[in-house]
Amino acid sequence: MGGESLQSRVPDVWPVAELVTAAANGDVDAWNELVERFAGMVWAVARSHRLSAADAADVSQTTWLRLVEHLGRIEQPDRVGAWLATTARNESLRVLRMAKRTIPSSDEAVFSVGSVDDVSADTRLLTDERDGQVWAVFNRLPVRCQLILRLLIGEEALSYRDLAQALEMPIGSIGPTRARCLEHLRRLATSSGIFLEEGPS
Repeated sequence: MGGESLQSRVPDVWPVAELVTAAANGDVDAWNELVERFAGMVWAVARSHRLSAADAADVSQTTWLRLVEHLGRIEQPDRVGAWLATTARNESLRVLRMAKRTIPSSDEAVFSVGSVDDVSADTRLLTDERDGQVWAVFNRLPVRCQLILRLLIGEEALSYRDLAQALEMPIGSIGPTRARCLEHLRRLATSSGIFLEEGPS
C-alpha cells in the first residue's frame, strides 16, 4: 500500500472499510489494526456460548482464518465487525454440536430460574428442561438480537462502546435495541407457554 502508512494515521478514526481493503491488499498494519479492534469481541462471542478457554481460542483462531479466506470478497467491508460476530457465533455453535453440549443459561435478568443448589433431582430435571425450552425460544430470535444479547451478558460481556464498534451501530441505539430484543424474546416465550421474569431492559 503506497503513500501514507497506516501508522501515520490515528487508528481510531481509520474507517473499517478502508482497513479491510488495505488488509486485503497485503497491508500488515491494517490487518493488525482489524485484529486489535475486533479480537475482544470475537473472544466474547465464543465465551458467551460457555465454551472452555481452549475451545474459545479455537473458535477465535478459526474465525480469523475465515476472514483471511474471505477478506477480498466481503460485500460490506464497513460491516466486518458484524461479519466476524456472526462467523464466531456459527463456529461456536459448530463446536457445541460436535461436543453434543446443551447451552446453559447466562442472562440472569431474563433466564433466571432460581438457584439449583441443594434441590431435589426432580427439581433439577425440571429446571434443565425449562432451560432447554428457553434456549430453543432464544434461537428463534433474529441473529442480530441473539448476538446483541449474548455480547451484553455473562462474564465476557462487552461494554456498550465496544459493542457499538463491533457491530457498527450508534451507541445510543444499543439500549433500546436490547430492550426490543428482550421484549421479542418474552413474547416468543409466552406464546410457547414459558413465562420469563421481568428484568431491567
